Amino acid sequence: MIGSEGSNARGASYAEIDFDFLPRSLITQCRSLIESFHELHGYNCLPDILWKAKHGPLIETHPELRQLLRQASTTRSAKKSNEGFAKIATTILALEILASGFAGWRALHSQAALRASAILNGNAASYTRLMEFYLYPPKHISSAAVATLAPPATHKVADAGIYRTSISDFDYLHSIEY
Repeated sequence: MIGSEGSNARGASYAEIDFDFLPRSLITQCRSLIESFHELHGYNCLPDILWKAKHGPLIETHPELRQLLRQASTTRSAKKSNEGFAKIATTILALEILASGFAGWRALHSQAALRASAILNGNAASYTRLMEFYLYPPKHISSAAVATLAPPATHKVADAGIYRTSISDFDYLHSIEY
């Protein structure tokens, strides 16, 4: 585990990292993506997303991110908490996009991309976990959709017969190798 004064792959102290090198337009786009996602799905999962993305050492060792985490975690205001976690996610997502070169950002901002790569390589085995989550979201089964699509409580057993799959069709579908 990295201490409070950890260093990245190039030996620079995380406490010395300044995120002003991140392009403002990228920050704006990342913030918009994160806010639109969480307005639809809720902000309550955002701390878990950050934790599961394994960016904890970066957050803990960078003073600005650590302060945002502390404020977001302890405030009684849901709005302030959501804003804090969204700022952290926005910063890390922008780093991932630059480091990976997604959509040509590396070509447009090569020096910033090198800095982003150096920061992330010292913190995560896979440095595109937030990108994977926000750009290619997992397929969740919505309980609201299941409830909407459930058969009515008052149905005849005979009606279901037309929708049943025969055993041979079922066996055939499961015998196909994908």
